[in-house]
Amino acid sequence: MYSFNGTNIDPTVRTISIATIQNNAPQGPAFLTQRFTEDLKDYFQRNTNLKLVPRDGDLQFDGNIVAYDFAPASIQKIDGIDQAGSNRLTIQVKIRFTNTKDDKQSFEQTFQGFDDYAASRNIATINSDPNAVRTTTNKIITDIFNKSVANW
Repeated sequence: MYSFNGTNIDPTVRTISIATIQNNAPQGPAFLTQRFTEDLKDYFQRNTNLKLVPRDGDLQFDGNIVAYDFAPASIQKIDGIDQAGSNRLTIQVKIRFTNTKDDKQSFEQTFQGFDDYAASRNIATINSDPNAVRTTTNKIITDIFNKSVANW
């Protein structure tokens, strides 16, 4: 079945369960686990008619954040010295998706998102900015949604 939001969900699929997505990356803000998990749940609830259940949903997600890296993205010379022109925040999330109604659609995949920031911003200011990290994680959540229920 197709819908106006681009989903392709079998009508027999009625529930979804999303386990806590743990942060196994050595860096990253303390709030990342809870925020990512809640944002993933919210996205599916806003964009599908599936009922969120604590476990054993028709569609099941679990996984972990495997990388949270902040590094120079472009180098420029200033007075003969190499300096970062911008810094890149890269987040990788490994997701295991199980479709109990059609196992051929199940997958395990690492999704990645990144955003570049001015060289003047350090990781502490980005981690304390409520919207900065969310910009990157929202890209990942959209990719997870598209891969699992939009079949893009």
